[in-house]
Amino acid sequence: MKPARYDSLAGRVVIITGGASGIGAAFVCGFAGNAARVAFLDIDQAAGEALSRETGARFLACDLCDIPAVEAAVSQIGTEFGPASVLVNNAANDRRIGFTDLTQAAYDEMMAVNFRHVVFASQAVLPQMRAGGGGSIINMSSVAWIGGGREMEIYAAAKAAIVGFTNSLARDVGPDRIRVNAIAPGMVLTERQLRLWFQDESKITEMQARQCLPDLITVQDIANLALFLAADDSRSITKQCFVINAGST
Repeated sequence: MKPARYDSLAGRVVIITGGASGIGAAFVCGFAGNAARVAFLDIDQAAGEALSRETGARFLACDLCDIPAVEAAVSQIGTEFGPASVLVNNAANDRRIGFTDLTQAAYDEMMAVNFRHVVFASQAVLPQMRAGGGGSIINMSSVAWIGGGREMEIYAAAKAAIVGFTNSLARDVGPDRIRVNAIAPGMVLTERQLRLWFQDESKITEMQARQCLPDLITVQDIANLALFLAADDSRSITKQCFVINAGST
């Protein structure tokens, strides 16, 4: 499947968090393929530099749990490229933690990597979007908050919080022509998912059987929706959470 094409994305400044691998890398490739000026943040320097060489996108090494570093990176991108028109808050960690083993430190860490940076990256980019006359913020949620998942209480809570945050922020920034939407993917078999959670082929088959559509969801399926939500073609769409799960029950 090829990336969707939108003429309105050409030349726009796009910031992507967690863009070095998985779905995030598909975002980087998709926006770069639409001639956008792409900058992405990630803690994985080796993967980030490799993707930067491949796509021409600007990579900034950044620990997204360090909010001052996130704010500085967003500011740096604005200085180098001009005001950002698109922010994709993608970075996350779906680490499983048994609820009886949950500590306050683990809770704080999970909320930091899955939700806190979404709030403050959005806050940091708003002045740039207002200066540019509008923009699109795309927040990555997950179906985990809808269907639940074993040992995923805090991850699911963070992904639910993203939907609530999306709805409220959309209301506040709509008058500035800034749109805010969320995407909640189902089972997307990235390299990380295969390595950590889906080593057993029978588990993939079981999850796939719950879908209405027979084909596996790909990273490109997710990226194509993000491209649409960033483009002028979706100019009247805001305050929505789009589920991409092939109709899974």
